[in-house]
Amino acid sequence: MSDFNDFNNQQVAKLPKHLRQFIVDQNYEKYTPIDQAVWRYVMRQNYSYLKHVAYYPYIKGLQRAGLSIEYIPDLQTMNDNLGKIGWGAVTVDGFIPPAAFMEYQAYRVLVIAADIRQINHIEYTPAPDIIHESAGHAPIIADTDYNNYLSYFGSIGAKAMFSSKDFELYETIRKLSILKEAPDADEAEIAKTEKELKFISENMGEPSEMALLSRLHWWTVEYGLIGTLEDPKIYGAGLLSSIGESASCMDPKVKKIWYDINTVNYAYDITKEQPQLFVTPTFQNLIDVLEQFADTMAFRRGGSESILKAIECKNPGTAVYSSGLQVTGIFTDLGLDEKNELTFIKTTGPSALAFGNKELSGHGKTYHLDGFSSPVGKLKNVQKALEDHNINELAELGIVKDQVCELVFESGIRVKGALSAMLFKENKLILLTFENCEVKEENGNILFQPEWGVYDMAVGEKIISVFNGAADKDAYEEITHISNQFTHKITYDEATKRLHLLYQQVRDIRESGKGNENLVNIFNELKTAYRHDWLCAMQVLEILHDRKFDPSLEKEVKIYLEMKAATEKELAKLINDGFHVIKNPVTQLITVED
Repeated sequence: MSDFNDFNNQQVAKLPKHLRQFIVDQNYEKYTPIDQAVWRYVMRQNYSYLKHVAYYPYIKGLQRAGLSIEYIPDLQTMNDNLGKIGWGAVTVDGFIPPAAFMEYQAYRVLVIAADIRQINHIEYTPAPDIIHESAGHAPIIADTDYNNYLSYFGSIGAKAMFSSKDFELYETIRKLSILKEAPDADEAEIAKTEKELKFISENMGEPSEMALLSRLHWWTVEYGLIGTLEDPKIYGAGLLSSIGESASCMDPKVKKIWYDINTVNYAYDITKEQPQLFVTPTFQNLIDVLEQFADTMAFRRGGSESILKAIECKNPGTAVYSSGLQVTGIFTDLGLDEKNELTFIKTTGPSALAFGNKELSGHGKTYHLDGFSSPVGKLKNVQKALEDHNINELAELGIVKDQVCELVFESGIRVKGALSAMLFKENKLILLTFENCEVKEENGNILFQPEWGVYDMAVGEKIISVFNGAADKDAYEEITHISNQFTHKITYDEATKRLHLLYQQVRDIRESGKGNENLVNIFNELKTAYRHDWLCAMQVLEILHDRKFDPSLEKEVKIYLEMKAATEKELAKLINDGFHVIKNPVTQLITVED
């Protein structure tokens, strides 16, 4: 893995270690001449079409992000350019968990899949790839209003609670995307995984916060339109990077709906074209809708419903007491009174206590190795919340250090033991530590007994917030769930290596302005040994057309491609679109319009 300082990008350098675990080297040399040709074809098509329908000036956006039409972007160059607008970029292996993806956005770092789609998926791939991530997200990142929305969405999304079913869905989506992009894909395995995905998707139950937020993300960041219902412009990266769907999405068959909070009710399928898209009048409207949804989330609501979300998550989460004390762990239980108000919370396994997102000294997960539990609420017959008492007021209640104390909560929970320590933070009492302590409920149920050791009691009248992950992620050393499914590393046979060489020869001829006479032999080899290929022949045609070299050969190549388009229907649009860009060169369009 690269040293983060190698990129000389402030945003990347700030990434905490729990996010760094996903980063892989780009290994630029792995991109083949065919990969480079795929990038160039898609980018030329994108500009040819998107100049009419993209919200943000496409070429200017590419240039500001350090991208070009000619070459797959180099991560260092991207970081040099993105750094100027307060962003950065890292490469990862395919899909990463949604919570991690969101947090990268919060740090203003673009997550870019290092791989590039195969030529047979040139129009669209369900797998994340460098075309989608860089050519889709990066060109609009220079728009201040948009990138503020993107980073704010990340900060909200990083707190979202997910369900255990979300993990299952994520793994299946990742598996399917890898299978579909594999060069030796087993169609039976793909069909089986598609069936699994359909079953899981249809049996998710009540969608989690993360699932609902993912919908808002999909219909804005990935597939968003801006403007009016009659004349919308594209800003979503999924559309900007799909030469198929960027055109088809403007078809009247694809319904256009105003983007508002009700958009959260629309699920999506990453394997299919979308039946409807959502239009926002402004980027500010995106922030307004996000705020509206955030008000329903556990990190803003707290209380018993939020702890229940944490229990369903089955992964580390954090509950925040009204005193400011933060409890991190895997939540497994809670107590409720007759009004469904919390009376206690419990974690199991390694847990930690923090304040202000900084772990309290001596209260890490190695100390609270077996979990943590504590009451929630006010003391019986005491109007003032316990956390708001000072030393003198506590003494009046009989709560004195080095003395045996008994605390009785309104819930009926009793805590009795020798008080050995009190911890205050910012004039709030947040923790009481007891020895020889017993904690039990009104019905006699034991919550803690002296033989278990020292008892640390959290202080707080309410749980005011619950969010995903640890309060102090680096201290907790939170290892986010990483898939054991990896993208395929391709090995090439000798025939494919020879085809790579032909692609490289064509590129060299185009870039050097020399060697036109070699195009005859290259085309003859393509049409005899590589009849499945069309893109290299398209590039040969481009050079012949631009240089007016050998009109008879140009005509022969064009007829060859026209025949291929007529007999191989899946190639018809790709070839005809290639003809269009050759007749209307991108370089001329850039000169005239940019």
